[in-house]
Amino acid sequence: MDSGRTAIIALAFLGAIFSLFWSGAFIPERAADLISQAEARIGRPATPVSYAGVARRTTRRAVYAGAAAATYYGPACVEIRDAYGNVVGYRCP
Repeated sequence: MDSGRTAIIALAFLGAIFSLFWSGAFIPERAADLISQAEARIGRPATPVSYAGVARRTTRRAVYAGAAAATYYGPACVEIRDAYGNVVGYRCP
């Protein structure tokens, strides 16, 4: 490996490390400013902790489960019998 390629890889590695720890200021005022703050956005529908997302997923699962149960356990045809117990027909919903 030539020295030019090694230098480029080393500079890219140092740039990656620098970008991870750079907080936006070249001279930080405090030692805690060396590390940038995390900006998590909780509350959007796609985030796992979002109340709206939880409600949406729960409703969707309930609808799917209800539709599957209604299909499987749905009412079937019922026999209609006369006073003597003879089957005279079927009533289907």
